[in-house]
Formats: sequence, C-alpha cells, structure tokens
Amino acid sequence: MAEGNAGNDQRQNDEIEALSAIYGEEWCVVDGPARVFCIRISDDKEHPKWTISLQVILPSEYPATAPPIYQINAPWLRGQERVNISNSLEEIYVDNIGESVLYLWVEKIRDVLMQKSQLAEPDPVIEKKTEEEDVDYEDDLFLDYDPENLYRAFDYDFSENQPEIEELPPIDHGIPITDRRSTFQAHLAPVVCPKQVKMVLAKLYENKKIASATHNIYAYRIYCEGKQTFLQDCEDDGETAAGGRLLHLMEILNVRNVMVVVSRWYGGILLGPDRFKHINNCARNILLEKNYISSPEESSKGLGKNKKVKKDKKKSEH
Repeated sequence: MAEGNAGNDQRQNDEIEALSAIYGEEWCVVDGPARVFCIRISDDKEHPKWTISLQVILPSEYPATAPPIYQINAPWLRGQERVNISNSLEEIYVDNIGESVLYLWVEKIRDVLMQKSQLAEPDPVIEKKTEEEDVDYEDDLFLDYDPENLYRAFDYDFSENQPEIEELPPIDHGIPITDRRSTFQAHLAPVVCPKQVKMVLAKLYENKKIASATHNIYAYRIYCEGKQTFLQDCEDDGETAAGGRLLHLMEILNVRNVMVVVSRWYGGILLGPDRFKHINNCARNILLEKNYISSPEESSKGLGKNKKVKKDKKKSEH
C-alpha cells in the first residue's frame, strides 16, 4: 500500500507541475501539504465573460483508484447547469480510471464556457448571488477552503460494491411559506445513493416554476450500512450558507436516506436572518409530514411512557 501511495504521490507531483506550467496565474495552490488546489477557468483569457473556479483535493489514492474531490464555484452557476458539468466530469473520470484527469476536466469546463459564450446568452447577473448581501464577483470565485463543502460527486464507491439504483424516487412537495413577497417551498425524496440525488434534481428542474426559483437549496444524508457512516452533502445555490444550515438541521434531527430541496422565490424585500428560519421551517415541516421525525408532542409522550416504565420497575423491585 505504501508503494502504491508513493507512486500516486509522484504522479500527482508531475501533474501539478504540468498544470502550473500550462495555466500560470490561473492555477492557485490553496494548501500544498493537504493537496488542495484551485484553478480559474474562463471562456476567453483576454475578455472573459463566463468564469468558473474549480477547487480540488487530491486524495492519496488518486489517480490509481480514487477520483479527485472537487467543487465548482461561480455566482451565476445554478441548478441544471451545475448538474450537467458534474455529470461531464464524472464521465471523463470513468472513461479514464487510473489516469490523471485534471487537465481534461479543466478543458471540458472551458469548452462548456466557450459554447455558452457563443450562444449569445446575456452576461451573468452577478448580483443574483444572493439578495441579502453585497457580493464581490472576483473574490467569490475563490472561496475559503472548506473540506466539509467539497465532495466526491461520483456514483462509484471503490471500497465496496454498491447496487446501482436506476429508479426515480417519489418526490413530495410541502406547503409554501410566504413572507414579505418571498415564497419558500420544500420538496422531499427518499434517496439511497448519489445517483438518485441527481435524478431528483433533474426531475425538479423539469418544472418551470422550480427551475425559475431564485435559489434551490438542498441537502441529503445517506446511511452506508457497511461502513456505519453517512454520505452527505449540501448546496447553497447562491443563498450563502443556507445549504450548510439545512444539512446541520438534518444532522440534529438525525434523519437518514432522505433529500430535502427548498425553493425560494425572492420577492424584492430583504428578509435578513428570517430567510434561514423559513428555509429550516419548510424543511422541518415536510420531514415531520413524511414521518422522518416525530412531533414534540409525540416525543414528550414517548418520554412520559419511559418514565412510567422506570417508575413501575422501581416499584416492582421493592
């Protein structure tokens, strides 16, 4: 194993050196010892219209048996476009298992951006990043390194074989919450693998109303029986920190094998911290409605029963 990792280290060093030479200032070392890197990718170097930042962590098993862990960032990148790019990166990796793929990834993303530019689409609306704060576009491309927010977005688990789930799970829609012309609505689906997460997102984006939402924030938690651990991830979709807060709520509630998406349609009035309250309330309500959690009343009843059992037990002991 040590020899294998040593071989991977050398191949990673060679790849990093080559990418640094090819991309120059576009290539950024975030944390060298931890193998965290970032590259700025644009449709045109001289007059960029569309730009994406690709952050990667190179695990010790890469490139031999594991993919890079990555995150793609851009204020305008949302919904189906993000899913499509992730799918393209996955296909490239699967077609080149055991090989270095970062150059192929970068050039694929650049190709997507060039095609987007040639379609004469309107310039990205940078201020749409979030309505609740002022955003500097340049700074936003290089997010603070956050390992919890990076992910392996692949359906392939190389440590153990998992069955492929092809079936689209049922999707339920919660009751909307409206406050000062902003509307929030939660959507829930049971999921047991990352592929189902993608299927649910794709299905939701077929709905024109959901696709037109200002933000579609989501989080999911999948319990891996074999490893006794959770596979989980989240997405802000431009509503800064909302995805992480939603995932934290799901962790506190200890739900498993479920995905929650909260759509927000911005109404023109800033809500401040109240927006996070509405997002979490929407999520909690639909989790309660679909019996992923118990109501406080039911929990207290259960606690009362436990106390009574303990009391009766003490009586029987005397």
